[in-house]
Amino acid sequence: MSNDDKYPTESGRRRFVKGVVGGAALAGVGTTGAVTVNSATTSSGAGGGSTQAMAIENTAGPAPRGMPQIPIEIDSEGYLKGVWPEVQEITEGGVTFQVAETENFNGSDVTYSSEWFQYCGVESYQGIQPDYESDNYFVSGANPAYTWQQDAYSEGDRLHVDDFSDYKSWGNGIGDSGVGKPASGTWRSQDSEDTIPIQVVRSERIQQAAQDDPWLKASTSQGFIAWLNKCTHFCCVPGYKQAADAAKFNAENDVYCQCHQSVYDPFTITETLFVARPRPEE
Repeated sequence: MSNDDKYPTESGRRRFVKGVVGGAALAGVGTTGAVTVNSATTSSGAGGGSTQAMAIENTAGPAPRGMPQIPIEIDSEGYLKGVWPEVQEITEGGVTFQVAETENFNGSDVTYSSEWFQYCGVESYQGIQPDYESDNYFVSGANPAYTWQQDAYSEGDRLHVDDFSDYKSWGNGIGDSGVGKPASGTWRSQDSEDTIPIQVVRSERIQQAAQDDPWLKASTSQGFIAWLNKCTHFCCVPGYKQAADAAKFNAENDVYCQCHQSVYDPFTITETLFVARPRPEE
């Protein structure tokens, strides 16, 4: 079986077909069934436990699973925001606690939860607490890896659609041009000691795939896709088209983690089941 077909229909993975940028054949392919439980995190507890999440696919390296996707929306002025789930109180085992969770997110039949992000110590971050007050905008960090972003933004500036207008042709000398235009940034981190790193890519592949895939239609906008940018192996911060040595691992058009060579495909979304860490008691 080839790497491009590593998940057969019966695997229960949600994925979509890879294709040439601009190819009209790109479409979403959804399947149902069980997914493999990953036990690399701690046992369940209040606000944690077995969690099913949508993630960009891990295709190589030691990472146990993909990085969780962040549903995205664009406000009336063109600024990019990460959607936060609805905050509610639930009781498990006699313990009542808050959780941010939205069932059937935008009609996708997917339950979107803040527990998607409870790994790598992020579960202790102030911004990941369900009731943390934030405007949820994606903002540029202090030292973005991309020259275009360094020229366009200062630290704390909100990412804007207009600055991605050349996404169909953009390139930086790593891999192929025209695959997608990226930006790095932070989310729900203002007035917090902890920084939640995110990555955004705008691509024709996402725009086309969202036409036929209910989840992508619900969670992406105008070709933009975003994810929590913490490698699920040892919690490093990977990068899309950032590392020149990514080509050694056939990852020049993918998200590559230089720490231990894990590779992720931002254009393939998988359904993953793992044990989310419980949030610390406040």
